[in-house]
Amino acid sequence: MREIFRQRKMDPAKCLLALDIDGTLTNSEKKVTGKVQHALDQFVAAGGRIILASGRPTYGIVPVAETLGLPEKGGYILAYNGGRVMDCKTGRYLYEKNLPQDVIPVLARQAKEFGVNIMTYEDDCIITEQPEDIYCVKESQINHMKIKQVKSFSDYVIFPVTKCLLTADGDYLQQVEEKMKAYWGEKLSICRSEPYFLEVTANGIDKAGTLARVLEQLQLNKQNLVACGDGFNDISMISYAEIGVAMTNGSEKTKASADCIAPSNDDDGIAAVIDCLLENTVKL
Repeated sequence: MREIFRQRKMDPAKCLLALDIDGTLTNSEKKVTGKVQHALDQFVAAGGRIILASGRPTYGIVPVAETLGLPEKGGYILAYNGGRVMDCKTGRYLYEKNLPQDVIPVLARQAKEFGVNIMTYEDDCIITEQPEDIYCVKESQINHMKIKQVKSFSDYVIFPVTKCLLTADGDYLQQVEEKMKAYWGEKLSICRSEPYFLEVTANGIDKAGTLARVLEQLQLNKQNLVACGDGFNDISMISYAEIGVAMTNGSEKTKASADCIAPSNDDDGIAAVIDCLLENTVKL
């Protein structure tokens, strides 16, 4: 991994570091370790900038940003797989693209046809017809959000939403993903962030596309981007970045798209990436 960073000669002071959260920045206990926190502090002190790039809703990312001190130090939140970007210091949205309102009833109908759960987000709540769904409960726990049960998803969700999430066991959801992609074509962006989470956002929304918009606003380009992730929804930004890093614990498809592989999220992999960026003397 270190050799890749040496070859690309990345200047930390001009670097935007895009970090997936679950399975990448945080360990299996959903915590940022002290070693990773210290490394990120060093990176920011060297002039680097951090963007937390996740499929989570903004509400679920803010506590992580606060843990890292981004509201004070500066940094960005890319939420909903790229559907929304927020400046942590000002709270201002730099970019936002919602789902077309007319697709919501169709998605709700398809969820019923396929026998999967569907949910979306409103303020600090997850909206769903099936609050007992184990994956809905998991999403609630990850983001520290309440679950609000509604009688009819399509009747209730008449407000703008950035993402809908379909859930089921991984093997079956893969089949659903294929059918959904065949039906919607290029009208919607559909990908899995976890085997059991199928994310649906507006056309053209993925982490890479939104990072390109952020880089432009910062007067940077992809040569200034390092992207780290572990999941299917990280592949676009890992492939797009000047240096794309997959975690050892990532999916095989994700690792195949990367320039290099970092130690796992339970072995402080992000600290190892920053060691390479800052050219520490520790041999990896």
